[in-house]
Amino acid sequence: MSDDWRGISRSYLRLREVEVTVLAIAAVIVLAILVHGLWRVLAIAAVLVAGVVAGFVVQRRFNAWGYAERADDLLVKRGVLFSRLSVVPYGRMQFIDVTASPFERIFGIATVRMHTAAAASDARIPGLVKAEAERLRDRLAELGESQAAGI
Repeated sequence: MSDDWRGISRSYLRLREVEVTVLAIAAVIVLAILVHGLWRVLAIAAVLVAGVVAGFVVQRRFNAWGYAERADDLLVKRGVLFSRLSVVPYGRMQFIDVTASPFERIFGIATVRMHTAAAASDARIPGLVKAEAERLRDRLAELGESQAAGI
């Protein structure tokens, strides 16, 4: 196995950017309807600034995600303000899910979720291209079975 870190798909970043943009547009429309005068301009400016800040945060969070397959375990890193590194031993995995919301399916991505014997140690990797998510699921299941069997 390799210790090379892999990132997630740029489609995940695009999905999150679309979510922020749609939310900002909806907020601007609501404010344009409900607020009048100078307050309207100030409120819309505040929403636009918040949208730009949210876009920056989305980019940073995207860059923070990564995973590495090693000989005995899988490393998953994430987090901007509070970084987190999860080490998931293959032999402790009970099952692996590949899920995709309707919007994730539109963008061609999925989330791999690993469930272990300890509920608190469950890890996930969002934003993988569907083929990579399926490959990782199959590989983790294979390694989990061989580790659990003592091979």
